[in-house]
Amino acid sequence: MSERADPILEADAQAAAETPARHAVLGGRSRMLVAHLAAWALLTGGAAAAAGARGDLKAAWLLGLAAAPGVLGQAALIWPSLRVRQGVLLLWIIVVAVAAGASGGLSGPMAALCLTPLGAGLVLDGRRLGAAGAGGAAFALAAASAGGLARPQGVEGDAVLAAWLWLVSLGFVAMPLLNALADERRAAAKARRTAAWAEALLAEQHPLVLLMDAAGRVLRQGGQAPEGLAGLDLQQAGLMAGVHAPERSHVVGAIETALRTGHARTEFAPRLTPDRRMEMQLSRRADGSLIATLTDVTAVRAREAALETARANAEALNAGKSRFLANMSHELRTPLNAVIGFSDIMRRKLFGPMPDRYLEYAGLIHESGGHLLDLINDLLDMSKIEAERFELDREPLDARDAVNAALRLVRLQAHDKGVGLRAILPGEPLMVEADRRAMKQILINLVNNAVKFTPSGGTVTVTAEARDDVLELVVADTGVGIAADDLERLGRPYEQAGDAEQKARGTGLGLSLVKALAQLHGGRMSVESTVGEGTAVTVRMPVVLPPEPARPSAKIIPLEARGDGA
Repeated sequence: MSERADPILEADAQAAAETPARHAVLGGRSRMLVAHLAAWALLTGGAAAAAGARGDLKAAWLLGLAAAPGVLGQAALIWPSLRVRQGVLLLWIIVVAVAAGASGGLSGPMAALCLTPLGAGLVLDGRRLGAAGAGGAAFALAAASAGGLARPQGVEGDAVLAAWLWLVSLGFVAMPLLNALADERRAAAKARRTAAWAEALLAEQHPLVLLMDAAGRVLRQGGQAPEGLAGLDLQQAGLMAGVHAPERSHVVGAIETALRTGHARTEFAPRLTPDRRMEMQLSRRADGSLIATLTDVTAVRAREAALETARANAEALNAGKSRFLANMSHELRTPLNAVIGFSDIMRRKLFGPMPDRYLEYAGLIHESGGHLLDLINDLLDMSKIEAERFELDREPLDARDAVNAALRLVRLQAHDKGVGLRAILPGEPLMVEADRRAMKQILINLVNNAVKFTPSGGTVTVTAEARDDVLELVVADTGVGIAADDLERLGRPYEQAGDAEQKARGTGLGLSLVKALAQLHGGRMSVESTVGEGTAVTVRMPVVLPPEPARPSAKIIPLEARGDGA
């Protein structure tokens, strides 16, 4: 069985939350209430002293007793517990009932004290204890009337004492009532000022704000209406009066969605200016009503359309450039192959001897033609990739063969430069499903770059291994390295690293081709480098084929073991 919440414990918790403020510096209202209780204690204590001075010890004792709750009440005002205040109020009721009853009941000089629990409740905790104080006052009056003792005879100053206590008691009760009334008036004035400020602020807002009920009726309208809705009183005519007829169903659907999910957004054209666009955002409030914010987004949509058109034009121009490069590269390769072939015949002296100067020129022509052919091949591949016309021809192959083929092509260049080449490959076949030419191109570009930027005496190491279904190719060198600022640019077409001399050795397409070919295989490329120590380029592609399951060997069962008489 679940326990019900104790209202006293809840009130204590609420009061405890106010402890820092109460224990710090009392505010103006708290100081006034403390002064109120202090005045009560002083006035009743003074009356007690006056009664004692004239010999009325009983009256002095009773008035001193009545002053005691005022002293305790001052501590209760800054005490965080509601129970303490309730205890002070209960003590107050008992004390005034005893004092009034012991001094002659309702006809005695201290009957006015029976009214003070009402003021004490208001002072101690406002409305929460005000009602209890009123009930306590009624109880004190009834107790004093029913159980009051006979009024002492022959005591001088009873009428004066009674008048004084009535004046003090009425003032004690009236002051918190007047303070409460003043607080309510101040709160009402503040609420009116806040409402007026909110109305003025709402009217100055650029978007149009609507408060709607669950049926979609406009209850309030504020803010500046955008063009197309300006001049319309949507509170009278309804929201649909400002919506272009063909798009009213969108608005109705958005309202239903907001009521169901709490939020919705839609766009519509105003009825008066169908060429404009309005965006409406809806949010549901706790009471089920809706807040709708309407903004003119015509200019925004126009900019978005212009940007989309510009993007499409840029993509078309880029695709045209890629097609042009592809066609031109293809047309250039045919005469260039002839130049390379004839210059190779000349430098090899296949048709007889040639002067040394001509042989030198033929070698330069052959070398320049080969460099230009490499550049054209890179341009052709990159243009195909950018034009999305590069198609992979996947087939099962041993990745070790691609590594060995790339090393054979670059070995002569590395030997002439004095750079060592080595490969770290698994002993078993490393079967992958990839494009054979693309794999070879990735490795040639990486090894070529590594040899190109590694000084004589350095080493280039190629590693290939499988990590689950991912083929990991690493080409590491002991070359000049790459600066951290240049690493961010590498991998983009025509971007190069290093100084002018290093940039003159390449075209900036090698790593971009490697990155693009790896991405076509679903992989990625990463570069790690330290200036003066070397560079490691890693390509990871999910192309490793799962190992084929071992076939079970056939088992021959002799005929005599079958037992079937065959």
